[in-house]
Amino acid sequence: MALVIFLRGVNVGGYRTFRPSLLANQLKDYHVVNIGAAGTFVVCKPPGERRLRSELLRRLPFQTEMITCTGQELIAAVSTNPFEGEVQSPDIVRFVTVLAKQPQVFPSMPICVPGEDEWFLQILSRQAKFLFGVYRRHMKTISYLRSIDKLVGGLTTTRNWNTIKAIVKVLEKK
Repeated sequence: MALVIFLRGVNVGGYRTFRPSLLANQLKDYHVVNIGAAGTFVVCKPPGERRLRSELLRRLPFQTEMITCTGQELIAAVSTNPFEGEVQSPDIVRFVTVLAKQPQVFPSMPICVPGEDEWFLQILSRQAKFLFGVYRRHMKTISYLRSIDKLVGGLTTTRNWNTIKAIVKVLEKK
């Protein structure tokens, strides 16, 4: 079963930078596919999550958190067509936030941050440990994305919807 790895807070604003393609090449025995520059990988032949986590983190030049899910979990979540009916606009970005673990209690949806009248971030739905939402292209948005951790009471990381679709393509070819 393939694993999907999301490194948290890497290659953002010149902080904790590395070359994901080089790391994927170093882990080629596990058939690792790099997706983009934000530390997202599909591991087609994982040696076991604990061993993979250890090897991957040992090869990075800094410490970071890692959130994983199975390919099956991700495919099941996106198959619900989470953005159906949402209007597309050039100033609105679709995203998926991956939770390290499912929260015990979760607020009702949609969630608008900072509020319904002038939102920069909306969480529209949740499927297992995946949150689906949209944000406005604005400098304030990054701080609101960081607030998702507090909202769910745990570790999260966010990826663009296009990145998630690219992961699903790799998983479906596997």
